Amino acid sequence: MHKTVLITGCSSGIGLETAKLCKKEGFRVFATARKESDLSYLTSLGLEPVFLELSDIDSVGSAIAQVLQKSKTIDILFNNAAYGQPGALEDLPLKALQEQFATNLFGWHALIQKIIPIMRAQGHGRIIQHSSILGLVALKYRGAYNASKFALEGYTDTLRLELQGSGIEVITLNTGPVISSFRKNALQKFLEYIDLQKSPYKKAYEEELARMEGTSNPPFTLTSEEAAKKILDIMQTSHPKPRYYITNASYILAMLERVLPTTILDTILQKI
Repeated sequence: MHKTVLITGCSSGIGLETAKLCKKEGFRVFATARKESDLSYLTSLGLEPVFLELSDIDSVGSAIAQVLQKSKTIDILFNNAAYGQPGALEDLPLKALQEQFATNLFGWHALIQKIIPIMRAQGHGRIIQHSSILGLVALKYRGAYNASKFALEGYTDTLRLELQGSGIEVITLNTGPVISSFRKNALQKFLEYIDLQKSPYKKAYEEELARMEGTSNPPFTLTSEEAAKKILDIMQTSHPKPRYYITNASYILAMLERVLPTTILDTILQKI
């Protein structure tokens, strides 16, 4: 019997490429997005599109109801939809952090609360949480995103412990740099909330903007397709590990975080 997977954040990047690979491998794929044009594109790929706005609790309920109208089971949830809010914490209004957490954590919690009873009833399930290396180490001017992913790390570790013995497996993915539309979306959020001219970080921001608007990629960068292949393997393995480092950069930084004194690690992170 083919497995059913629900993947959030499928308009582009890792979500889209993972959905396409799952479809190719015979999964029944419910793929979420927000824009009508993206939903239409997902349909054209043979995927089953679902509108989902994670910051809207009613939308979460409607999305799950739509899936259950078509499928009695949800074997895998791949929580992937997220964005990064750039800017120094000193400059970010509370609203920016609230929106960051609404999408990157609270919406995931609402979705998980709807899906756990389904997985309990069917006797099995796999919840894959797409975290980041920035859930393990912090980078400057990424404070809102760092905080949301650090919170997700604690949330997911707790969920994994609580669901042991239930038949529901909980897995954390830590990615590093991956080619996607993440930088483009981050640039939009930066321009929405940061007053460049009035900020004491103006010079640093100008360098950040050049990076976000550029086309070069940092070392160890994976394509979305390469990351998706790794994620498909995790979906298909019979005995998954609780954590996977998807890129070399995430593995290296996670190792350094474990072994280096804070002052030395800070010196390294200041240069990234």
